[in-house]
Amino acid sequence: MIMNRSMPPGEIIPELPYNDIGTAAAWLCQTFGFKERLRIGNHRCQLIFHGASIIVIERNVAGSSSILVHVDDIDSHYAHTKESGARIINPPTDYPFGERQYTVEDIGGHRWTFSQSIADVDPRDWGGIPAES
Repeated sequence: MIMNRSMPPGEIIPELPYNDIGTAAAWLCQTFGFKERLRIGNHRCQLIFHGASIIVIERNVAGSSSILVHVDDIDSHYAHTKESGARIINPPTDYPFGERQYTVEDIGGHRWTFSQSIADVDPRDWGGIPAES
């Protein structure tokens, strides 16, 4: 398995939508003790807490949360998911931050993004801003 500096730790990572990610991230850090790991433009912020992660995201149209899940073999996972009839939002795609991902919507309208690390990429290489340690 490839370790990728652009991805936060954890196998299952909730992505929580907020109207203002800066305010939400600051509140979660101050109130619950999260630490900012990485800021991605003004639309995403990775937070960590004792080896686990959440991602604060810009509120989407549906306003529902989504889940990011790391898998070992994205293509066979995708084939099984597609075969099972899930609604595919985005097929497997390689991204400059070192991940191959696809997104589906479940029967409740929640979005699931499955991700496999394919390269170790410094977040600065694609515009991420690591928090100061």
